[in-house]
Amino acid sequence: MHITSISGSPSERSRSAWLTQFALTRLEGVATRSEHITLRGLPAAALLGADTTDAAIAQAVDAVGAASLVIVGTPIYKAAYSGLLKVFLDLLPPDALRGKTVLPLATGGSTAHLLALDYALKPVLSALGARHVLDGVFATDAQLQRHEAGGYVPEPDLLARLDRALEPLVPAARMRIDAELSCRR
Repeated sequence: MHITSISGSPSERSRSAWLTQFALTRLEGVATRSEHITLRGLPAAALLGADTTDAAIAQAVDAVGAASLVIVGTPIYKAAYSGLLKVFLDLLPPDALRGKTVLPLATGGSTAHLLALDYALKPVLSALGARHVLDGVFATDAQLQRHEAGGYVPEPDLLARLDRALEPLVPAARMRIDAELSCRR
């Protein structure tokens, strides 16, 4: 399974970026290849100017195209996903997510932003061709407490919801791995 994750946070120490990376670690055993796109690291002028000929932008767009699973992580600001993510999603071809599985992840200050996944992000993912969207996972700041050594500590309920969202991927991947192993015997 080729996984591409997209971190749509403009912040360097971001809960949504951490959650996106954490989801990748939960899939380490099933990923054959993984790429991580940190949107804040892309050239701002090229991103804002929709310059798809820029090497970094083209590489990021190609990474989405090559993936079988796309993990999209974003903070929720004022009941919507980040503007940085919107600018990037606008660069993708109209059917960029067709045939791919998509996992939306989001973080926000409170559960008041929970529905932004369904009412703001999922329609855009659908407009890009996504038909197999896994259950989105939303985490409040309180569910991801800062750890003194860096990073965050997820609450058990958040871990359970993330694992439930990933569950459809794990059995299929395990069956593929088992089939490959039995063919080698």
